[in-house]
Amino acid sequence: MIKTTTNYLELWAPGVLRIGMAVVILWFSLQQFLHNSVWVAYIPDSVVAISHLSASNLVFLNAVFELVFGLALMFGFFTRFSALLLSLHLFDIMWVVGYGEIGVRDLGLAIGTFVVFMNGSDVFCLRQREDDTQTNASFAPIQQNIQTSTYTQSITSSSIPSQNQPTPSQSSGYASQGIRKV
Repeated sequence: MIKTTTNYLELWAPGVLRIGMAVVILWFSLQQFLHNSVWVAYIPDSVVAISHLSASNLVFLNAVFELVFGLALMFGFFTRFSALLLSLHLFDIMWVVGYGEIGVRDLGLAIGTFVVFMNGSDVFCLRQREDDTQTNASFAPIQQNIQTSTYTQSITSSSIPSQNQPTPSQSSGYASQGIRKV
């Protein structure tokens, strides 16, 4: 009973974290759309000067960014890519805001989103493990090596003839008849 419950928890934990992070990001996106003027104070003057956009427009663009990638994260489309962009975005926000209650909160959110990036797709994703094929391809030699050693061990242990089995020279198969099997 406990082992089964633990297995379900291990299976569901990455998906729960991904969906939870997506809900938080989508909530912030919605707040930026609804209360744009409140969020303008968080935009540094240097960013406004460099971008030549108003602070209100930058908040709107940020809300669109968080909406698009938050929905992608929520439904599990391009999970790694979405989580990486959102994690970097949150690390940047944490850097701009600085040390304090908001910065520490954003550090926790950024690390949680980075863990979603590290995990990739999970059982609740609509698009499971398809977005991880390039990442998994880099581990192919390692996986092949592990599979080869397992395969070799199983062949080695099963290829030892027992005393009851005839040897190839004793069998009346193709080899004894001089016929080569193709």
